[in-house]
Amino acid sequence: MLALPYNVPLGSFPGGTNGKWGAYPDGWSDTSRNGTYNCTKVCSVHDGILDMYVHSENGTHYVAVPYPMVPGATGGNGLQYGRYAVRFRSDPIPGYKTAWLLWPDSNTWPRDGEIDFPEGGLDGTIGGFVHHQGASSGSDQDAFSSQSTYTSWHTAVIEWTPSSVKFLLDGQTVGTSTSGIPNTPMHWVLQTETNIGGPAPSDSAAGHVQVDWAAVYKPA
Repeated sequence: MLALPYNVPLGSFPGGTNGKWGAYPDGWSDTSRNGTYNCTKVCSVHDGILDMYVHSENGTHYVAVPYPMVPGATGGNGLQYGRYAVRFRSDPIPGYKTAWLLWPDSNTWPRDGEIDFPEGGLDGTIGGFVHHQGASSGSDQDAFSSQSTYTSWHTAVIEWTPSSVKFLLDGQTVGTSTSGIPNTPMHWVLQTETNIGGPAPSDSAAGHVQVDWAAVYKPA
């Protein structure tokens, strides 16, 4: 279990986690380039819950990518295979999404793949994607969907082995991929950002994405 401190005020994350959590640097653009990563303005911990307050200020849409520092990981904070679990919920915020993912330490994409779960618009349903090892385009992937929305508490699990990637939501299998499984070290990031392929969010759209706990299990 990758414990969160009980309280870290806004503006003090990740520094207030005693090296247990990190975050993408403030000022980076998100994937759609409509949002700006800024954990200083977005991330806090209260009552032991990580709270990402996605919102806009003066026309800038603030989002964040916190991530746990995994004991025994590579220099890139990655592992080769493992089980990744997170307990989470969100307000139904239009124009924003999660793409909580395993990203290759090599940063070579799409060749070294990508594993995304939970992924989806925060006012929609939860899905998952496995981008294949050896891919030459981002569309070389397996996609899985559920009927579950973000507004209730859920537990999402990625089980990544040499032969498969399985997605579980609240103990039920959402999908299993068995071909083109990524096979290089990957690091886990809770990428919370603006939607891809649509207009920028409304300046009035705002709300909270919450994480109760996160856990990483290394292969035996």
